[in-house]
Amino acid sequence: MNKVTGGSRRDMARLDVSRHAARLFLKNGFDATSGDDIAAAAGISKRTVWRYFRSKEACIEPVLMFGELSFAALLRKWPKTESIETYLPKAVVEFASDADVVRDGMLAVRILAILHREPALRSSWLMACHAAEVQLIGIVADRAGRSQDDFEVRLCAAATAAAIRLVDEEISMAAINDGLQFGLDETTSRIAAAIRTASILPICDPVS
Repeated sequence: MNKVTGGSRRDMARLDVSRHAARLFLKNGFDATSGDDIAAAAGISKRTVWRYFRSKEACIEPVLMFGELSFAALLRKWPKTESIETYLPKAVVEFASDADVVRDGMLAVRILAILHREPALRSSWLMACHAAEVQLIGIVADRAGRSQDDFEVRLCAAATAAAIRLVDEEISMAAINDGLQFGLDETTSRIAAAIRTASILPICDPVS
């Protein structure tokens, strides 16, 4: 996480616990997993778990947020001279070469695939998406040449974040629950198309 957010040692510790919690939720289910289970898997005390997290479902926020903020960091590097369709395929190759991103990305995909039967976990997913949306406000404002307080900038960021979320959920559920396969090119193409469709401001083409 510190490569993406400059996080502290505590942030990294929370991310490690989050990975253990995600694996337990996937293996045993949310209701059947206790704070004691998470603490034992992470090798810490239950008291420390609740010092890190406000609730059991919040335990997976860091692992979900890692991927969302990593993708937002990728978009922050988007050159103004390139369209989303030109930039994203090149950038995602670098994104997918990061072992931490891939590992946590696969955990996130598996979590998204069970949201329909583990609704308690959706709040953590929405928190992660909101964190990405906050980052998108700055990206949209920069490309649109407007203030971050501009309503249309915030609306564009919200719509774009929602579009990315829907693609993430759709692909995750189809891949895990239905056994469909998605190559990196197809996934990237879907995300780029979703960003363009959702953007109410002209940010997807080269800007001056």
